[in-house]
Amino acid sequence: MHIISPTSKISSLCDLETSVKGSKLSIGENCMVDAFVKMKFSGGTGDIIIGDNCYINSGTVIYSGHGVVMGNWVLIAANCTLSASNHEFGSKDKTVYDQRFKASRGGIIIEDDVWIGANTVISDGAVLRKGAIIAACSFVNKEVESYGIYAGNPLKKIGERK
Repeated sequence: MHIISPTSKISSLCDLETSVKGSKLSIGENCMVDAFVKMKFSGGTGDIIIGDNCYINSGTVIYSGHGVVMGNWVLIAANCTLSASNHEFGSKDKTVYDQRFKASRGGIIIEDDVWIGANTVISDGAVLRKGAIIAACSFVNKEVESYGIYAGNPLKKIGERK
């Protein structure tokens, strides 16, 4: 089920899949979802909830997994991946496909006023607190502090917003 505010602009060239397991997609007011964004229900039964005044740039892919919750005024640059699930792979006696997905680490939570730079990957268990900045080409799989500036893989705090 999709709940999309009529004040949001959704490119006709983006792909908003519909869940076969009953998960929902909710997009708040005054959002922009650019061309070639894909929102896919895969790896769990979580919802994708996007707050108000968010911008999701072209080439970004969001996998619902165990849930993606985004606050207000979130900016996501081009070609980012948000994947709220992880494949299980521990057994060499089964294919990765047959092992399916790992248990939830809490999904992905992105609070208000967060900026995520281009080509960044956000994985299950990531919590981006209010005002955080994530530099381009970073990998986030943990909690980051409010108003912290982070970069890299492994992710490191490199500053703070004043």
